[in-house]
Amino acid sequence: MIKIKKVLSVIIASALFVGVLGGCAKKEESSSDGETLKVRYAAYQGMTAVGFWFGVEKGFFKDAGIDLELVDVKDKVSAIASDSIDMGDLNTSQAITAASTGAPLKLVSSMFRTKGAWYLIGKTSIKDIKDLKGKRVGVNEKGSGMDVTVREILQQNGLDPDKDVELIANGSMQQAYASLEANQVDATIIHQPFVAMGEIEGKAKLLAKGWDYVPNFNTGALVASDKFIKSNPETVKKVIEVYFKSNEYAKEHQDEFLEFATKYLNIPKDTLVKALEPERELWENEPNINIETLKTTQELQKKWGFQKEIYDVDKIVDLSFIPKK
Repeated sequence: MIKIKKVLSVIIASALFVGVLGGCAKKEESSSDGETLKVRYAAYQGMTAVGFWFGVEKGFFKDAGIDLELVDVKDKVSAIASDSIDMGDLNTSQAITAASTGAPLKLVSSMFRTKGAWYLIGKTSIKDIKDLKGKRVGVNEKGSGMDVTVREILQQNGLDPDKDVELIANGSMQQAYASLEANQVDATIIHQPFVAMGEIEGKAKLLAKGWDYVPNFNTGALVASDKFIKSNPETVKKVIEVYFKSNEYAKEHQDEFLEFATKYLNIPKDTLVKALEPERELWENEPNINIETLKTTQELQKKWGFQKEIYDVDKIVDLSFIPKK
């Protein structure tokens, strides 16, 4: 049984820039003699992290001597600044901006995939992306990578995102799908398995795969706090190693993985199989971060007014913890 600790991250904004708050418990140091490695980790939910949760359920982290405390927190940057978590998954554009403007964290690895597995789906009456002119389109959250992707899809199909459609912040996952079902939007950017669900149920039509339009937009990284990196460098390396072991095992043992994932996601197996099929090409399991894609990511963020400047990522990316192949 996977247990997640929920924490309240109401943190004074200045905490992002002054570092870690005092009065926190001392972490256990890593060692080579079987000592437990304590790590407070904030992971994504849903399809974005199902391989990670599979590894947790399989006991891979425990077998590696990692005492993984799973923390459910909405604002991971603030949680790192307040020393509420040590490591976590984070969207790349947020990680770059936060670390470059004072948040005490580093990007230490990619996630199991670096391209956004995002899809633009619409009502079945929408036959083509150009049909969205004058319609309402869900973007998840204004200024997010999914918002950038929607804008690029629209623009590359001859539509002005600021004039030809009404962009609506409609949330993600179930919330975004529900907004389409309730006719609050005519199309939305969304993750699997909701694309597969919409097609099977006859409620939605796939209009575009996000990565076809923004192939070099980096969307996910593992981050670690500066404090944790300094005090537990070997533990950072070990967590990255087991994270990728979990995802590699999931990809190579599909029957076992599907059995877990159908229960974790609470969807039928045939829906999950359909949902995973288009994403296998994105399941790279490559821990290295391509620095050039970080530049492209920032350029797109800046193009749409979501980032003021292009930051020097050399100061905020530390790939020394990636396991040697």
